[in-house]
Amino acid sequence: MLRLLSLLPLSLLHALGTLAGWITWAASPTYRRRFKDNVRSAGVAWPQARGAIAEAGKMIAELPWLWMRPADEKLGERLHWDGRELLDAAVAQGKGVLLLTPHLGCFEVCAQAYAEVHGASTPITVLFRPARKAWMRELVDNSRNRPGLEAAPATLAGVRQMIRALRKGQAVGLLPDQVPPDGLGVWVPFFGQSAYTMTLAGRLVQQTGAALLLIWGERLPGGRGYVVHLRPAPVIPPEAKPEAAARLVNEAMEELIRLAPGQYLWGYHRYKQPRGLDIAVAPSEAGK
Repeated sequence: MLRLLSLLPLSLLHALGTLAGWITWAASPTYRRRFKDNVRSAGVAWPQARGAIAEAGKMIAELPWLWMRPADEKLGERLHWDGRELLDAAVAQGKGVLLLTPHLGCFEVCAQAYAEVHGASTPITVLFRPARKAWMRELVDNSRNRPGLEAAPATLAGVRQMIRALRKGQAVGLLPDQVPPDGLGVWVPFFGQSAYTMTLAGRLVQQTGAALLLIWGERLPGGRGYVVHLRPAPVIPPEAKPEAAARLVNEAMEELIRLAPGQYLWGYHRYKQPRGLDIAVAPSEAGK
């Protein structure tokens, strides 16, 4: 089914995704409540965020096209750049590049766009969570890999793989607003609420000296394609503690999200407790 869907025009997939997004919104009170609560706590006006209902559906519907189109089929005219000179300069330094993006727009396209322009000489490794269903795991893992682009699982082995890539002067992509497993994060504010936040981004920069950039993929209306935006990232001092580095990363993610709140995944359970964490200590840990 996924392979058949991948043959459809992107415009049709996005239209189907819009329908799916609104059906999900109508069918799930829990999803609606979390969506609205996250928007409200972020201080975003509802008219600015409302479009994210359809965008969440588009995110799912476009995956067959992104994952399963032929490896030699480029993004071509569907890809546009904003700030590519920042990326080119960072790659030219040869010290590795760490690209951070929140769940904003089409984050899958960011890695593919990078691979098309720099993957031949400087590949990119992206961190992902393996599918829970065994029958989906191999399909998803293989689909994400493309020329110049390799996916690494969100495990200790995957983290080591990312460190090796950066030390070779290659690129790494990361979604730092994902809730990490217990023990791999700290409690710091995100849009005014305490959120368990990964420390991996700061540690990768401090351990490797890699260049740090912010990136996000804007989804254009009508299935016309994507604009990949690059922005300078905050400086993470080598001596910064994990909490301080995580705060800087969260603040940078907030700035990106405010640029296009209508494409953020507001329904994501950002403030959940990681498995194994003693909930009673969460508030005090957040204030440290």
